[in-house]
Amino acid sequence: MAEKDRFVSPAGFRLYRLSSAPGSYSLFCRLRSWLQREAVMAKVARQQQQDGSVIKKIENVRMLDRYNSKKTSAGTLYLTATHLIFFDTENNKESWVLLMHIGNVEKLPITTTGCPILIRCKTFLSVTFVIPKERDSHNIFTSLLVLCQPAKIEDVYCFLYKSNSDKISKSAGWDSFNLEKEYQRMNVPNESWSLTTLNQDYQLCDTYPKFLFVPSSVSTSILVGSSKFRSKERLPVLTYLHGNKASICRCAQPLSGFNARCMEDEQLLTCILYTNPGSEYMYVVDTRPKINAMANRATGKGYENENFYDSIKFNFLGIENIHVMRNSLSKVVDLCEQRNLSMSQFIGGLDSSGWLRHIKTILDTSAFICQAVHSGKSVVVHCSDGWDRTAQVCSLASLMLDPYYRSLQGFQALIEKDWLAFGHKFSDRCGHIAGDSKEVSPVFTQFIEATWQLTMIQPTTFEFNERFLLILHDHVTSCQYGTFIGNCEKERVDLKLKDRTFSFWGYVEEHKKEFLNPLYSAQTETMSPDLSPQNIRFWRGMYCRFENGVHPREHVYDILLATSEQTKSIDDHVKFLQKRLSYFKRKITDGADMVKNSLFSKEICIEPMTYNREENIIQSMNDAFDNLTVMEPKLDEAHKVAIEWKSLREAVSCECSTDSSTKKYHCWKCGNVFCTRCIDMNVSLPGHLSQDPVPVCHGCRKIVSRSSTESS
Repeated sequence: MAEKDRFVSPAGFRLYRLSSAPGSYSLFCRLRSWLQREAVMAKVARQQQQDGSVIKKIENVRMLDRYNSKKTSAGTLYLTATHLIFFDTENNKESWVLLMHIGNVEKLPITTTGCPILIRCKTFLSVTFVIPKERDSHNIFTSLLVLCQPAKIEDVYCFLYKSNSDKISKSAGWDSFNLEKEYQRMNVPNESWSLTTLNQDYQLCDTYPKFLFVPSSVSTSILVGSSKFRSKERLPVLTYLHGNKASICRCAQPLSGFNARCMEDEQLLTCILYTNPGSEYMYVVDTRPKINAMANRATGKGYENENFYDSIKFNFLGIENIHVMRNSLSKVVDLCEQRNLSMSQFIGGLDSSGWLRHIKTILDTSAFICQAVHSGKSVVVHCSDGWDRTAQVCSLASLMLDPYYRSLQGFQALIEKDWLAFGHKFSDRCGHIAGDSKEVSPVFTQFIEATWQLTMIQPTTFEFNERFLLILHDHVTSCQYGTFIGNCEKERVDLKLKDRTFSFWGYVEEHKKEFLNPLYSAQTETMSPDLSPQNIRFWRGMYCRFENGVHPREHVYDILLATSEQTKSIDDHVKFLQKRLSYFKRKITDGADMVKNSLFSKEICIEPMTYNREENIIQSMNDAFDNLTVMEPKLDEAHKVAIEWKSLREAVSCECSTDSSTKKYHCWKCGNVFCTRCIDMNVSLPGHLSQDPVPVCHGCRKIVSRSSTESS
């Protein structure tokens, strides 16, 4: 019999482990390594069944440590249809890279040890694999180039993805937002604003939603004329209405050239002004630098001519275009990958990238719009085509104005309205499919970071935490969910994503507890953030979050959430113990009363004590204590709750060796730390009075299930 086959069964493994034969420990180590490899192969097989076959398997691959060139990990590299999986055989550690997350693949010069491939991900993970043979390296390189950017939208990951959890159905989350209801929450329609049906079939503007709200006084001819005068036919429409009747409307740049005008467009802006009777003028905010807007005039586009629009003030607020933003982020990524930088070098590099300056400009523009609306002035916002910078500042201004959008549900509504319904080119800007690389730009990344900056300035005003923003950013680029696929609402309807894919919001609802901010305090007022330069921070949690091995840390939100959950568990356990103590006290009292009644009854007092009567009294006492243990579960069940929880800082990796950068959870029964794959089950613990289902690891779940079966 082969060495590995002798101990496949658990019983055989235990017998051999306990044997004292010479060389048994060495054989056990080899057997353990074999079992670990078999476990990885089983996971790869499950992955193969779910989303395709293993395309390539390469042995003796080395993964370089990003911050220590002398430290390497040797193992096996698996390329599947959806993931790149590296298994470190020595440390029993897995590293998974979703192919849709890969942003750039680069072949490095061949060395004496092999052929390196550098992979940069859209999540800001950077990893280098050294493959022994040049042919294997070339095959992996060419395969990744094809798989990370499919040629067709129907080939992206969301159409292959199948949830491993039965708790999330494919329909979950798709109906959690309704555009009409969101406007009803803002008291729209009303006497000033009404719904137009001109875009029911996306005929007026194919990148706008079906439901458009415009001034009640405008006619169909005005709307059609304005649409033809605006780039991409994106005419001014309502996106947010404040309680003081001041509004935010969004559109694209006018096709004005050097001197063209459109009477219908002028009339539409005048009607928008009249919807706010308390104001004598309104603002038109062009988010571009003025020089960029002037350059567009040469192509027949440009900006509004102040001579043709009455009672309107124009402002250029200088947010750079998508190409500048892409280059700026590229400099930040390169900076974060450099080793042994001095403080002055890092700060100088960050400043020269211009990234934080761009973030501040976006926030300043949003704050200007917020302040204008708060003071009673309506604002019309546009950039070039009205789906990048316009989406950023309209959504951020609404976030500052309306506390509802700072809740988890409200933030979802804000993204659905200003980014999904009104059309942001997610597929192009995030590089979901193969196309023009010049269309890729971190527009939505900047929105997420600007939101994070606000959470840092006023941390108690947001219901969601940093982890939610990171998960949101990751899944916008992962294509795991159909929510962010496509460039506009019409494309998503045509692709039938609601029927064919899972929704990101269904995932958020299922994991809502881990996205909550423990410092949140619901407020009703408009935000007035201090946007001084010293308050704009470098977001290390986003751009350097995979440095955990170099800089291990616990996030304050994770500590607070874990402490809150531990306190809740202990409180529930205390209530359980109090109830049990009351029960025992009552039973002991009942037993004592029974003995007392037997001793001091009239019969006992009159007749002398006999041996039989003494035996009856002892039997009564035994019966009382027997009832105490038979009628209720055993006392040791009360101790099946963890009192002390292991620190998150000490948990470098889960027992299954999942990457340490993933979210970690505590098992409420044993107190150890696990990843989401090892603690995806909630059960009721006997030591909790409430009997609410709580997270437990696989091992504890089996113990609880076995105990419940035995007691029943």
